[in-house]
Amino acid sequence: MKIAYHHIYTHPLPADHRFPMIKYELIPAQLLREGAIEPEWLFAPEPATEETICLTHTPGYWAQLRDQTLAPRDQRKIGFPQSPALTLREIVIAQGSIDIALHALSHGIGLNVAGGTHHAFADHGEGFCLLNDFAIAANYLLHRKMIRQALIIDLDVHQGNGSAAIFAGNPNVYTFSMHGAHNYPFHKETSDWDIPLPDGTDTSTYLSLLKDALPTLIDRVKPDMVFYLSGVDILETDKFGKLKVTPQGCRERDELVFSTLQRLQIPCAVAMGGGYSPQVKDVVNAHCETFKAAVEIYGY
Repeated sequence: MKIAYHHIYTHPLPADHRFPMIKYELIPAQLLREGAIEPEWLFAPEPATEETICLTHTPGYWAQLRDQTLAPRDQRKIGFPQSPALTLREIVIAQGSIDIALHALSHGIGLNVAGGTHHAFADHGEGFCLLNDFAIAANYLLHRKMIRQALIIDLDVHQGNGSAAIFAGNPNVYTFSMHGAHNYPFHKETSDWDIPLPDGTDTSTYLSLLKDALPTLIDRVKPDMVFYLSGVDILETDKFGKLKVTPQGCRERDELVFSTLQRLQIPCAVAMGGGYSPQVKDVVNAHCETFKAAVEIYGY
């Protein structure tokens, strides 16, 4: 197994943004402490190249990130003040998603400790997302003709609006988003298939909807690569999620996705996405369960 991880997650951020980001340090530490993963599975990606980034993002937007020329209003929309370190963080995360996707093509699955920056559009960032790592990875593989058909399964509580917009009208990437109907972003884009969930959706209802959707989705798209965004902001403890999914239900969601793809031998690249429970241990534990489910189902 290959797990993308590096040490520049928190320090580029202002102090008031570091609490939700500390999970990126704690997840691998907990997995190693529990013996759930092997140290040699972790690797540090290099930064993505400009050529790779501009397969997805406009050269003008990339230049603004590179040269630190984002307007104040654009920084406010992203939610972070610009900094060279923050841009570096994003391009390393993007390369991490490319690397784990390449690994998945030959080994079934790869995971990124970060990623899932699905609110980034081709020409601007939103919602704490500067660059769209899954879009960059999908376009990288498509450009090199390593895959013909990609599927994004986005189970973060927030709609993947950036991904939907980037791939609108692109028959080679199918976007599926199951998300809170009344959650951010308040203006939704149109994915190829959206399942908006009412506030208070419980575990049983959530899993039933996903179980019904997955076979139809796979049959409709026939992907040879899946990008799975496994956000844990669906948890009942999440302060922004508005859903009522239990930790066990979140684990069962991951097991359902992984077992389906493993059985059909469809490669899967996984990014963590969001998680904003007030107790960071609830977030870290839920993300760690995603890794444990992958290890068990894929037989590592």
